[in-house]
Amino acid sequence: MRRIRYQEIADELRRRARDAAPGSVLPSESELSSEFSASRVTVRRALELVREDGLIAARQGFGWFVATEPVQQHLERLGTIEAQLESSGRAAVREVVEFSFEAAPPHVERRLASARVLRVKRVNLADGEPFALVTVWCPEHLGKRLSMDDVQRRPFYELLQVELRGATQTIGAVSAEQADAELLAVPVGAPLLRCQRVTTDLDGSPVLLSEHLFPAHRTEFVVDLPNDEPSMSPVGLRLVD
Repeated sequence: MRRIRYQEIADELRRRARDAAPGSVLPSESELSSEFSASRVTVRRALELVREDGLIAARQGFGWFVATEPVQQHLERLGTIEAQLESSGRAAVREVVEFSFEAAPPHVERRLASARVLRVKRVNLADGEPFALVTVWCPEHLGKRLSMDDVQRRPFYELLQVELRGATQTIGAVSAEQADAELLAVPVGAPLLRCQRVTTDLDGSPVLLSEHLFPAHRTEFVVDLPNDEPSMSPVGLRLVD
């Protein structure tokens, strides 16, 4: 029996989805329409068939991508997302792409009260796929003993010779710029979760400032809420000036 065109396209998309890494972004509907010499309506019907199989998904700003279990980070305790991944059986790897001692940008100098800092930029991977782009700043006097190999292998929490009290995290959203999009393997303009973390020592002085960029289709934050007065508003929500 002759197969309908959208079913033929769906068969090919299923094959590609099974061969691709979880979270991989598919070509746009326009690109698929040109590739298969088919209308956008036909391509959309084929994509919907494959989505019904659970092989692909779609999200605003990303388009279509190979379905994946999101990388989760629990926010009720101070720790690394790598440790949480490894505890769930997923392989976590960090790749340092920049390591330099430099003059602190104004917003970093204000937070860390240090004119010179160590800046480290790295890509975090889960099972071989990028899920985070992280930039960390620490005062030069705390980072001067560290090497690129040190920060490649171990988190700053273990490397800094200070006792830590905790951290404050602020989570928002941004669009992926060209350089970040390339490192995270997402389209330019794709939505990213942006997490800024300030870590303090026992005296309450900031010792680390970090910015984490997460592809919104591959990651999610989980917060365990204690029992308290009922509220319809998310805990910690505030308006941005």
